[in-house]
Amino acid sequence: MDRITGVQLFIRIVETGSFSKASLDLGVTQPTATKHVAAVEARLGARLLNRNTRGVSATEIGALYYEKCKLIQRELEEADNLAALLQSRVGGQLRISTSVAFGRRVLTPRVLAFMRTHPEISIDLSFDDRYVNLVEQGVDVAVRMGRLADSSLGALYLGTNPWMLVAAPSYISAHDAPETPADVASHPCLIYSSVQGDERWQFGARAGTGPGAAAREVTVAVRGPLRSNNLSVVLEAAQAGMGLAILPRYVAHRAAVEGRVVELLTEHALPAQEMHAVFPSPKLVPSKVTSFIAHLQASFTADWWASGPIG
Repeated sequence: MDRITGVQLFIRIVETGSFSKASLDLGVTQPTATKHVAAVEARLGARLLNRNTRGVSATEIGALYYEKCKLIQRELEEADNLAALLQSRVGGQLRISTSVAFGRRVLTPRVLAFMRTHPEISIDLSFDDRYVNLVEQGVDVAVRMGRLADSSLGALYLGTNPWMLVAAPSYISAHDAPETPADVASHPCLIYSSVQGDERWQFGARAGTGPGAAAREVTVAVRGPLRSNNLSVVLEAAQAGMGLAILPRYVAHRAAVEGRVVELLTEHALPAQEMHAVFPSPKLVPSKVTSFIAHLQASFTADWWASGPIG
């Protein structure tokens, strides 16, 4: 029996004057309680309880030991209450991690909105395109793109991150726009190396079921003058007329609306990434984490990429 349970057991024996009642209260057998008290008395080298036919009472040393045990019990109860309070309240520090472009363009306004409705929260928001170990880095929640590997982490689905093929109007004026995915291979392409790093772009089947509809997905090997792990750089190069680019809609939507780029091959779907909120453990998740994730889930409605300070 651990010493904390032993303290609780000794207190109940003194207060009830009975081994059997104390054992019943704590869900242990009477022999177990008897052995525990005998072990404590042997360790201390002192008798703590007087036993007779009328019941059990504390000795002088036992009474002093009881008072100290009561203090320990109160401290434990206060610690439990504090832990429960911190677990249930939406306050304290919340450490959030995500990728650079998504964090700056999409997550930041959502974090600020969450802070306005939860003034007791303080946020530590970090951006990193590399994989972050949540446990080692002390991160409470991360937003990640793509399918998740099996792990002990907790995760909740947020939505999908759609992509689009774009080029500048100046590029389209100077070159024939691709009419099929296969045509893309003959154009200079601007490659986002963090996702499209294999230089193979996938296009979904053509919309519709008529004779012109594609029967399957098409994978196109591409090459071009620029590779970068920064989405803003790829967008800027596309706007400068340097070639075709595949970009997340949250990055390229505003540029398309303002005419700085044109969306191409709109009848062919591009792979959309799943978005998940990931946290260190699926068990005993703090309220500050669940509240923040619920806030994100509510904000990722249809066409979420078309709203907010994007582009």
